[in-house]
Amino acid sequence: MSCSLLEFCRLQELRTVRDYLFHNQKTEPAEEKDQTGTKLFAPQVEEEAVGQSAPWLQDCVVSLSPCSDLLVVAREHKAVFLSAKWRTDDSGREEMTLAVSWTGTLSTEEGVCVCVCIPRSSTGRPDWTCVVVGFTSGYVRFYTENGVLLLAQLLHEDPVLRLKCRTYEIPRHPGVTEQHEELSILYPAAMVTIDGFSLFQSLRACRNQVARAAAAGSDVIQPPPLAYKKWGLQDMDTIVDHSSVGVMTLCVFDQMKNASILGGFNASVKGSPPAMSQYVTVGGGPYTGFYYAVEGSSQPLLSHVALAVASKLTSALFSAASGWLGWNKNKNEEEAVQKQKPKVEPATPLGIRFGLPDSRRHGESICLSPCNTLAGVTDDFGRVTLLDLARGIAIRMWKGYRDAQLGWLQVPEERGDREFSPSASLPRRHALFLVIYAPRRGILEVWGMQQGPRVGAFTVGKHCRYAQMKPFFTTNISWLPTTHPNLIFLCPVHFSDKKSERAKDMHLLKRLTTILKSRDLEPDILESEAKSALLDIKHPAIKKQALESLLSNKNAPVSCLTNITCTLYDALKQQDPEEVDTALLQLCFSQLKLLQLYTDIQQLHSAADVEQDSLEGLRDELSRVGPTLQRYAQLTSRPSVSFAQDSPDSPLPAQAFLSQMECTEEGELKVIRGAETEWNQLGNFLFWGCLCGKSPIHKVCDTLQQAGISPQQLLSLLLNVWLQREKEVLQKSEEIVRNLHTLLIALSNMKGAVEESWDPQSISPWWQQVRSTCIQSHNAAAALLAAFVAHRAVKASITSQADSKLQSEWEAVSLELEQWVVCVHQLEDVLVLQTLLLVPPPQGAAGGAAAQCSIKTLLEGGTGGIADSVSKWVFRHNMAPERLKEILQKREDKDAEDKLEQKAGEEGTDEKEQKLLVAVCQRFPHSLSPDLLFAHCCWEYVVQWNKDPEVCGRCLCCAVEHLRQVSSPHIQLGISAMMWSTFIVKRFSAAAYLMEKVGKAPKDRLCRRDVGMGDKAVTCFLGCCVQLLQILMEADSAVEEVSAPELSVEEAWCGAEGPASIAELALEQRGVHYPLVQHHCLFASLLHATMTFSLKVKPLSLYDSKGKNAFFRDLTTIQLMPSGDMDPGLVSLRQEFLLRVLTGWVQAIDDPSSSASGGGCPPLPSGGPKADWWPSLCLELGSLLQVNPDILRRHLVCELYNQGLDLRAEEVMLEVEDKDVLGSQLLVLTGQRLSYSLLHSQSQTQAAMELLARLPPTLCTWLKAMDPSELRCPLVPLSQTSRLVSRLIEILPENHAQYSLALHLLEAVEALTTED
Repeated sequence: MSCSLLEFCRLQELRTVRDYLFHNQKTEPAEEKDQTGTKLFAPQVEEEAVGQSAPWLQDCVVSLSPCSDLLVVAREHKAVFLSAKWRTDDSGREEMTLAVSWTGTLSTEEGVCVCVCIPRSSTGRPDWTCVVVGFTSGYVRFYTENGVLLLAQLLHEDPVLRLKCRTYEIPRHPGVTEQHEELSILYPAAMVTIDGFSLFQSLRACRNQVARAAAAGSDVIQPPPLAYKKWGLQDMDTIVDHSSVGVMTLCVFDQMKNASILGGFNASVKGSPPAMSQYVTVGGGPYTGFYYAVEGSSQPLLSHVALAVASKLTSALFSAASGWLGWNKNKNEEEAVQKQKPKVEPATPLGIRFGLPDSRRHGESICLSPCNTLAGVTDDFGRVTLLDLARGIAIRMWKGYRDAQLGWLQVPEERGDREFSPSASLPRRHALFLVIYAPRRGILEVWGMQQGPRVGAFTVGKHCRYAQMKPFFTTNISWLPTTHPNLIFLCPVHFSDKKSERAKDMHLLKRLTTILKSRDLEPDILESEAKSALLDIKHPAIKKQALESLLSNKNAPVSCLTNITCTLYDALKQQDPEEVDTALLQLCFSQLKLLQLYTDIQQLHSAADVEQDSLEGLRDELSRVGPTLQRYAQLTSRPSVSFAQDSPDSPLPAQAFLSQMECTEEGELKVIRGAETEWNQLGNFLFWGCLCGKSPIHKVCDTLQQAGISPQQLLSLLLNVWLQREKEVLQKSEEIVRNLHTLLIALSNMKGAVEESWDPQSISPWWQQVRSTCIQSHNAAAALLAAFVAHRAVKASITSQADSKLQSEWEAVSLELEQWVVCVHQLEDVLVLQTLLLVPPPQGAAGGAAAQCSIKTLLEGGTGGIADSVSKWVFRHNMAPERLKEILQKREDKDAEDKLEQKAGEEGTDEKEQKLLVAVCQRFPHSLSPDLLFAHCCWEYVVQWNKDPEVCGRCLCCAVEHLRQVSSPHIQLGISAMMWSTFIVKRFSAAAYLMEKVGKAPKDRLCRRDVGMGDKAVTCFLGCCVQLLQILMEADSAVEEVSAPELSVEEAWCGAEGPASIAELALEQRGVHYPLVQHHCLFASLLHATMTFSLKVKPLSLYDSKGKNAFFRDLTTIQLMPSGDMDPGLVSLRQEFLLRVLTGWVQAIDDPSSSASGGGCPPLPSGGPKADWWPSLCLELGSLLQVNPDILRRHLVCELYNQGLDLRAEEVMLEVEDKDVLGSQLLVLTGQRLSYSLLHSQSQTQAAMELLARLPPTLCTWLKAMDPSELRCPLVPLSQTSRLVSRLIEILPENHAQYSLALHLLEAVEALTTED
């Protein structure tokens, strides 16, 4: 292809841009998605009769910086600046994006007409960008990339139509006029040109002044004026666009021709032709106008600020932007200048020299070529006209391009082409292309100049915007689509000259590519066509590209590739050595060598001649780990889904083989490691047949050695195949292990594998590579088998060396063997551990993939890495702490083992799972000590709880239970303190403040908002907080009695480097302040009770200021705690709270069916509102809160009787100290019961009425005064009421004021009982 279209940048935050610029627009945004899934927004597009309206970006002014690092999008008064940023996409590739860096309002009264970005440099490379904006008022303002105004000038009182720049370029040819930098501003009837040097000096001075003013905090001082030229363009009806061609000088012939036409035969001619500035305009009447301004015909103008000090100018007028000009005015003068309207200088008339008249045609835009000799013009007839600016004529026209946008490409000749050209000493040639974008058709075309063909066409989408990356002499063209956030540039790769040999070669290359894409082509035809094309191509680079394209084709057979490459190689050898491209010849030679190697290996795979090797010494090791290997194989052989093309058994194409091989200059082959899949395929192709016994091992190794492949790379491929195909290895382990041993010995005997000077007392790099691969592998079984084989091979090698030297019966000992002993032991440990981790969790347990472990990951995990892996397994299996404790005791206690087996039979637990866990603990006696394992399990559960407290609410309870099983108080103390400060205290304080705010137990919605979990989860959370703080207090009390434990690891795993274990961190924690912990535990109990029984209370109001200030502080600090007698008001509030807790508990445990049976008290649950420990907790809290516990006991007795729970009340009554007060309270309750039976019951009998009549008047009056509605359970059997009265007689002294009333009650109850 002659040109290509590539993406180089993406736009981000288009929705932000659109929402800001179209803030008041009523049209709803239409949501779209691009290929990356990024949501974009554009106004709704409505279908009209003539077609589809343009998207929102068409209504904006867009300008892109030449350095492509700043994009300006403006509309009406607002503008958005987007700056370049680099980011990494999902595939890891770096890409450039444009993100919003500044938004703001440029002017509240004027609208933006046009904009241009000009990079400026202070250090030799662009370091900031000036944004030039033209407004409807005629103002031209200059901004920094941060939106800071530098300079504002009113040059003409009409809307600004166009802003165009011209940059400096060194002339490529002698005689070409040097062009200077210039900014030209077009108005409807005037044009202003500003010299670039003057402009940039002023901008630099303004930027420095703004920076100093900002640093000093003062107002910006009046900036210096600009020097400019202003031309009044005459003799043209309308002007919409222009181009400043630059300074030109006529040749003598053109000067004489013009003088003859204008002055006649006798006209005089000056000695030197004058220099003129050429301007070309488009519009109407005429369609195109050519203007020439003779240099020196107009003096530069200064803005009004400089007129007062014009006499100070002693140098050229173009130095008017120097720093001292007009900057010493006082503040009053500045305000006066700012208030008055700026003076607008009149324009110098400039008549049109000539034009292209066409009364019906109106020009729309003009685009100047980089070489300043051609220009493209678009018009309202849908034509694109090519103008020759030197002659002033139209030389070409395209039609059918309505609303076209134009651009230019100037491409230099490649340096490689100049080397073979006879004109190599001349300057490089340049090819010129015109780029036409047709937005209505959505295509981008590239045309060769001047009469060249179309060399490229691309579909880029409709309604895009053309953005020129460089204002002048561009080689990059940017396209800004309005519906996709991509910036794309066009890059021609060669000249499109029909007669050039390169074009013919490209045609042959394209033809060859088309042939290779055909799948139904016969190999013979493919071979002949490819040979013909390769031999006909002349250019070495294209011939090399064609050969590489052929070798990378998947449809070409190997024999065909070999014949074609051989033919090309022979043809190159027959040519003159000086004319042959060395790189191409080397490529043919190397590819032939690789193809021959591929063919040889392929043929060897079908010739089975397997050498058998003995397994002496390996059988014992294999039988020792056999059961574990079998269990591991069962767990890894679960079915999985994979694609056929990813199967390791799929054949390796020759193209894939060639792509992974590289021939060095020395003639050796080097394997290029690419993607993991390709690496696996290459290893399978070379060695899997040998491992399976289908290929002769020594012949394959000899072939590879002769090819010159490094033994280290072959070893890497072999080990990779072995580890990746672990399932097949385990299915036929004995045979395949034997073949691996043979292969490993054969590779180690290659030249360059094991160093000849290797001392067995040092580490061998060859065997270290094997060991490193096994250490890093996550395939534990295959790595262990490879280690067995390598260990045996090393041992045999060292023994043979020792026998040859010593010839004794002593066994050789070396550092290498010791390394292998440690490695094998570690791999056995890893195999047992990995087997345990592969055990699937029961149905419904916490999910997640099984953890993959290796020696490297366990060592990098630190001293707690092994315990951490097992703790994750315990979490996945949701194993209860008591169950885990029994399993851990199994390795030491036979009775516990029998008990465990009995319980396993009862619960139906898999016995193999228990044996695996016991085996792992036996292999890691120190790393998996009970305290260490329980500590890690506790931490794992609390971490999982913290991820989602609502879903994993039970995890915190499990964490506390695991913590309770830790026997060392030092570890308990440290973990409790870490749990509290890391996970608990933040949510705990949030719950406390929420209850204080609402004054009661909060509802579910508020709990989720403030605490992050529902109300039920908050209740459970607070209960766990109480237990955690209790464990913390118990551990703190026991720390002094027990010495800190010494943590150790197994000898084979002492090289662990990584984070410290949880137990080590726990031992490093500081001690806590016991009173502060007790203070928090008491408060947590109050909060738990509040949530459990839904009480109305402000918990913090139960404490004084000291108590409140001590809450939620670091438990290791000493705080000022409440002491002495508490305020009676606070004690009263606390007493009332505890009484309500007891009332709530009594109401919760009420069970009418069990109470009515009278068969005794039913057992209560261990948790929840019915838990049997709530009364004792309230009594304990009462003693800590300075509340009289006897008041609580009396209240509890009364509440139990009130609820009809007489048996429980009698149990509590025994502990009451003040029996007199209790008797008075129970007397009232008894009266309420009897009053209900005699006066308020619906089933009143005649006997009851007679009894009421016989009662003493005092008792009768007293009973009528009772209110039975206060009883929550008035229907109590008379036997219980009789028992209650009997208790009253026992506890009331005879001298009590109400003793006689109690006797009367006893007689009445007995009479009622007799009647029943």
